[in-house]
Amino acid sequence: MTRPLSVDNLSSSVLPQLAYRQRRLTELAERHRVPGAVLGIARGAHSDVVACGVLNNATGVTTTSDSLFQIGSITKVWTATLAMQLVDEGALDLDTPVADVLPELRLTDPQVARQVTMRHLLTHTSGIDGDVFTDTGRGDDCLERFVGQLDEAAQNHPLGATFSYCNSGFVLAGRVIEKLTGTSWDRALHERLCAPLGLEHTVTLPEEALRFRTAMGHDAEGDQPPRPVPVWGLPRSQGPAGLITATAEDVLAFARLHMTGGTAPDGARLLSQRSAQAMAERQVELPDPLSLGDSWGLGWIRFGWDGRRLIGHDGATLGQAAFLRVLPEQDLAVTLLTNGGAAKDLYRELFGEIFAELAGVAVPQPPQPPAVPVSVDARRHLGRYERAGTRIDVLQRADGLRLRHTTTGPLAHLVAEPVLETVLVPVSDSQFLVRYADSPSWIPVTFTSLPTGESFVHHGMRATPKVS
Repeated sequence: MTRPLSVDNLSSSVLPQLAYRQRRLTELAERHRVPGAVLGIARGAHSDVVACGVLNNATGVTTTSDSLFQIGSITKVWTATLAMQLVDEGALDLDTPVADVLPELRLTDPQVARQVTMRHLLTHTSGIDGDVFTDTGRGDDCLERFVGQLDEAAQNHPLGATFSYCNSGFVLAGRVIEKLTGTSWDRALHERLCAPLGLEHTVTLPEEALRFRTAMGHDAEGDQPPRPVPVWGLPRSQGPAGLITATAEDVLAFARLHMTGGTAPDGARLLSQRSAQAMAERQVELPDPLSLGDSWGLGWIRFGWDGRRLIGHDGATLGQAAFLRVLPEQDLAVTLLTNGGAAKDLYRELFGEIFAELAGVAVPQPPQPPAVPVSVDARRHLGRYERAGTRIDVLQRADGLRLRHTTTGPLAHLVAEPVLETVLVPVSDSQFLVRYADSPSWIPVTFTSLPTGESFVHHGMRATPKVS
């Protein structure tokens, strides 16, 4: 496996370029108040990794190129890869109800329990409330116990009716993988992906992460300096949805698996070329194409940048954020791992420079309010929208429309500011923008209705149903 570049193993011709990457990462991380970050760039078998800042503001431990960060929902692509390995083996059909594997499955809607497929789960179209973070313990049975309580989760939209980002669906997918492999999701991940790829710094449990130099997440209130979050990680039951902790080099090695069409560095085939290609193909369009990509594959997010097709994923956990973008046609992968601050703004600025320089690709600019204010009748959007973990109120104030976003449930006491209220700026009758105090970037808010009459607000990639 290619090892991270350091002064000891660099040629003199590479040093200036690496020094420049180091300088830009440091400058931009400081500008965006990111305590620590690692940037990795891979082209073919070669990779560069640079780091800056500290892993924990309370301890001052320096971030190094081999430091581990939580990669959050980038984990979902690994889980999808495990599922596609089972497809290759003939053990799983994407379009067969998962109840064939889990006859004990119970959901709020019995018909959905009978009909939901792995394709629904991997494309976030199941409609199961996606942000259920029930802690079902540390045992190997935690996924089984979590899925056993999914009949308490709401069905937010009809099966297959729209896209709504769904962590719960990936936990359910992980449980299917457990049933078919006869082992825990964690062990299946290690045996089927980490070991064959030589990923010695990819873990799923905190006691494993403690063996390495590992980042702590940070948050901040207002203009206060970033501070360590009170809890390091999410419950183990969220494993298949987002509990991988890894180095940038290991994330790049996983990306190479997909850039090579499914082969490991030693030539072993871990995934068929057909399955690798299917994962990157368009499966579903997004109601809100401005927040991340324009469409979704099987696990992968699909991005249309400057006429080029990229795949990737983002991850956000408690005070940590990770980003991965892959440009297959140029054999290029870039990842950024961070532990707080305005990480998304750092990503946008840094990746904009890197892709322009290395691939001649312009990263799309984030959305901006119209130069001329748009007047719309938004009365039909007023009201309350709610799902597990989130309540959104659209309000008419004297100064115009406002959106109040309230984090509820188990995560409410883990975020610095559970209630955020901001101006809702219209772009069209159904498209609006908001901007929160911790970031200069505008975020889309899209209102939609199904032919059957249900109304939703799409914000943060979730479809939140209107309840009043």
